[in-house]
Amino acid sequence: MRSIFLCLLTLCALTSLGQSNLPSAEPESKGFSSEKLAELANHLETSGSHAMMILVDGEVIFDWGATDQKLLIHSIRKSMLNSLYGMAVAEGKIDTSATLADLDLHDIAPDLTDAERTARVADLLRSRSGVYHDAAAVHGGMLRDRPERGTYGPGEHYYYNNWDFNALGYIIEEAYGTSLFDLYTERVARPLGMQDYEGQWTRIDGEADSLIIPDTDAFYQLEQSRSNFPAYHFRMSARDMALYGLLYLNYGEWNGEQIVPRSWIDASTQPYSIYSPKYGSAYGMLWRVRVPGAETIRNSFFHTGLGVHMLGVYPDLNMVIVHRVNTEVETDYSEGSFYRMIAYVFNSRITD
Repeated sequence: MRSIFLCLLTLCALTSLGQSNLPSAEPESKGFSSEKLAELANHLETSGSHAMMILVDGEVIFDWGATDQKLLIHSIRKSMLNSLYGMAVAEGKIDTSATLADLDLHDIAPDLTDAERTARVADLLRSRSGVYHDAAAVHGGMLRDRPERGTYGPGEHYYYNNWDFNALGYIIEEAYGTSLFDLYTERVARPLGMQDYEGQWTRIDGEADSLIIPDTDAFYQLEQSRSNFPAYHFRMSARDMALYGLLYLNYGEWNGEQIVPRSWIDASTQPYSIYSPKYGSAYGMLWRVRVPGAETIRNSFFHTGLGVHMLGVYPDLNMVIVHRVNTEVETDYSEGSFYRMIAYVFNSRITD
C-alpha cells in the first residue's frame, strides 16, 4: 500500500503547474526510482521549495511545482553571462587578456588604482581581480569576507566578488553596443525556445527605501553611491533554466547549431580556485565546479543563488537539475533543506 501511495505521489509531482516543451521519460528508464522521487517530492512540499526539475538524457523525469513561474535567479545570473562571453571571445569582440587599463575602465571615487587596473578580463571571469571596490547588490556575508583594497594583486586570490561580475556586464555591453539582456534574448533565449523568458527589462534604484522587484524578465540594479556598474538580474522559470543547463550539458550545441563554443565551456568549467577542499567545490569562470575525482570523465558544474536556488549540470550522469524557492516573498527555506534536497536526488538513483 505504501509503495502504491508513493508512486501516486510521484505522478502528482510530475504534473506541474507549467509543463515544459521537453520530452519526458519514466524515471526507471533512466535509472531512477519513482518511489524515491516521491520522497523527494514530499521533502520539497514540506520544506518550502517552489519548483524543481530533473532531466536525464535530455528528458524530464521529475517536474514538480510551478516550473513556469518566473522568479529572481540571484547569483545564477553569472552563469547566464557566461554564454555571452563565450560568443564574444569567439567573435573577437573581447580579449580575455585585455586589462582594465586597456579597456579604460574606471569607477566612482576612490577610483581604481594603477595596480587594480592591471587586472585582466580573465581575472574577473575567475573572480580573482584583486579589485575590492564597493559594488552593487552586495550582501552582508560578501562584505564581511571582502579583503581591504590593495591586499592582493590581480590573479593572486579568489574572492566571490560582485564588483568583478558587475563590471563584466558593462564590458560586454561596451563590446556589443547593446544591453546584455537584449543580447541574451536574441542569442540564447530565442534559439533555445524558452517559453517564459521574453527579454523585457527595466532599471531600479537599489538604494531606494523600498526595494520592489519589477515584474519583468530582467532588470538592472543601480547603486550609484557605490559603483558605476549596476548588477544585472534575471527572472526566469525553472523550465527555461533547464533548457540553459541542457545547452551546457550538450557542449553548447542546440539543434545542430553551435551556440556557445565547446572549448569555452571546457575552459569555464575547470576548477581554478578550490574554495572548499572538504566538499570538493571550486570556482571556474562564472560557474562553480566540482573538483574532479579519479573516475571523473567530465567535470560537473553548477551555480547557486542565495544558497537555495540551483542550476546543476552533471555530465557523467547526463543530468540537469533545477531547484527554485520563491525568494521574492518572505521564506523560511533553510540551507539544510537545500542540502537534503540534493541528497534525495542522488539517493533516488538505482544503483543495483
